[in-house]
Amino acid sequence: MTTDTATHEGVGPLDGRVALVVGASRGIGADTARAFAAAGAAVVLGARDADAVEGVAESIRSAGGRAAAARTDVGDEASVAALVRLAVDRFGGLHAAFNNATDGPLPAPLDEIDADDFDRGIRTNVRGTFLGMKYQAKAMLAFHGGAIVNMASIAGVQATANLAAYTAGKAGIIGLTRVAALDYADRGIRVNVVAPGPILTHHLRAAGPEAQRLAGLSTPMGRVGTTREVADAVVWLCSDQASFITGVTLPIDGGQLAGHKPPQMYRPGRPMAAPADDRTPEEGR
Repeated sequence: MTTDTATHEGVGPLDGRVALVVGASRGIGADTARAFAAAGAAVVLGARDADAVEGVAESIRSAGGRAAAARTDVGDEASVAALVRLAVDRFGGLHAAFNNATDGPLPAPLDEIDADDFDRGIRTNVRGTFLGMKYQAKAMLAFHGGAIVNMASIAGVQATANLAAYTAGKAGIIGLTRVAALDYADRGIRVNVVAPGPILTHHLRAAGPEAQRLAGLSTPMGRVGTTREVADAVVWLCSDQASFITGVTLPIDGGQLAGHKPPQMYRPGRPMAAPADDRTPEEGR
C-alpha cells in the first residue's frame, strides 16, 4: 500500500477530501499528515506544540498541498471541537481523521507510578480519543460519512511490563474503537485502530543503536518499522480500498502478535549451540 502515487485515473485516492490528524507535530502523526496530503486530501493538523505543528503544515503547503494547523489539547472538549470546526470552515467538510495523540508517565512498576501521571495518560489516550471521535463523527454525519482511525499499540492487545497507564490507555482506545464502529456501521462512518509494534520514532532514535537493535530483534521480521509504514496503513484504512473494513485492530508489528519465533528450536536429547544470529534491525529487512 502506498500513498504518494496517483490512481489509474490520475487522481489521488483521497482527492477532494478533508483529513484531520491530531498529534501531528512529529513522527507518525506528521508523516501521516503528509501522506494524507500526498493522497490528495486537504489536511488539518492539531498538536500541543503550536510551532512544530505549524511547521509540518507549512511543509505540506510548500509541497503544493493544502493544510491548516492549530494548537490542540485533546483532553479539552472545546479545543477538540474547535479543531473540527477549523476543518469544516476552512476546507468545507471532514472525511477522514486520525487520532494519534498520546501521553503518560515514564516506564515504572505499577506501585511506583504517581496517580496524577496515570490520570494524564488516561486523559490523553482514552478521553482524548473519545472527544476526537465525538466531534469528528458529528461532522462526518453531516457530510454523508467518512473514516476514523485511532492510534493504539500492541501493548493494548498484549500487556507490557512497566507500562500500566500506556497499556490501559491503549486497551481503552481499542474498546472505544469497536463501540464506535458498531454505532456508525450503518451510518456511513468506518472506525478502525492501528496497533504498532516497535517503530523508529524520535523516541527510539534518541534511545540509541542498542535499543534499536533489541527492538528490531523482538519482531519475527527482525527489524523495526518506519513511521511511513504506519502512515501508509492509516491512509489506506481511510480510502475506498478499505470500504468494507470497520472495527478492526490492525497490528503493524513485524509479526509480534502472531506468536513467538524462537531464534533456535530445542531438540530433545541434542545439545543446543549458542545462536549465531546477531542480526541488526536493518539486516532483517
